Amino acid sequence: QGLPTESVGDWTLPREPRSVGRARELARAQLLDWDMEPLVDTTELLVSELVTNALRYGEGEIRLRLLLDRTLVCEVWDSGLVQPRRRRARDTDEGGRGLQLVGLLSAAWGSRRTPRGKTVWFELPLPGGDTQLTDPAEALLSLF
Repeated sequence: QGLPTESVGDWTLPREPRSVGRARELARAQLLDWDMEPLVDTTELLVSELVTNALRYGEGEIRLRLLLDRTLVCEVWDSGLVQPRRRRARDTDEGGRGLQLVGLLSAAWGSRRTPRGKTVWFELPLPGGDTQLTDPAEALLSLF
């Protein structure tokens, strides 16, 4: 909506586990193409979380979009209607920290219903701006 074609990355992924790795590859390649290397590691990690959640809790194929504007916006769409729910994982839990991580590492995140499913998104500030990214290692340690 109003962004030039070269500022949008848009891919459809099959509903299979290897789509998580493919989503990371696509995000990395797009960010490098946009000369946004400082955002690659954080974006790959958060894309992995959202695509994994879409596989676990969503339905149908998965759509990944990256939008480069005043910020970087990543959207993951699936046709499931169940909205994501952030929960507090106990120290002994092996999972349940994905959305906590998204909240810690992104400037903003959320979800919205669409006519045929839902979109979960996050936003990252662009390099060189006033807002600094949280160090991923510090964010991970803060979850435990």
